[in-house]
Amino acid sequence: MSAHDTHAHHAGHGDHHDDHHHGDVGPHSSLRDYMIGFVLSVILTAIPFGLIMSKTITDRNIAMVVLGAFAVVQILVHMVYFLHMNGKIEGGWTMLSTMFTVVFVAIAISGTLWVMFHMNNQMMPSHAAPDGAAHMHGHPTP
Repeated sequence: MSAHDTHAHHAGHGDHHDDHHHGDVGPHSSLRDYMIGFVLSVILTAIPFGLIMSKTITDRNIAMVVLGAFAVVQILVHMVYFLHMNGKIEGGWTMLSTMFTVVFVAIAISGTLWVMFHMNNQMMPSHAAPDGAAHMHGHPTP
C-alpha cells in the first residue's frame, strides 16, 4: 500500500469530522474574539476604577468585594477570549486542570491569610494605654 493509498484510506474515516471545529482539538481564534475580549477587559477595568476614583463606594469592605467580583469576571473573560478555554478543548482536561489550579490557589491564599491573621493577633496584642503600661512595670503614673 502506497503513502497515497494510506492517506486516502484515513481521509475516508475522517469524513464525519470535516466540520469547522475538527473535534475542538485546539483553540480557534479570530480578530472578532480578540476585540470582544479587549473591549470587555477595558470595560471591566474602567468600571471599578471609576467607582473608586469617584468615591461612589466609600466603605472599604464593599469596595474589596466589588473589586474582587470585577477581577473574577475579568479572569473569566481572559480565559475564554484570550486563552480560548472551554470544556471541549482536549477532552475537557484543560478546564479540569484550570479548576484544580483555582482550588489550589484559593486554598493557598486562604490558608496564608488565616495564618497571617492569627500570627498578627498572637504577636501584636492590642496595645494598652500608656498609663496601663506604666502600671505593669511598677512605675507610678504621673
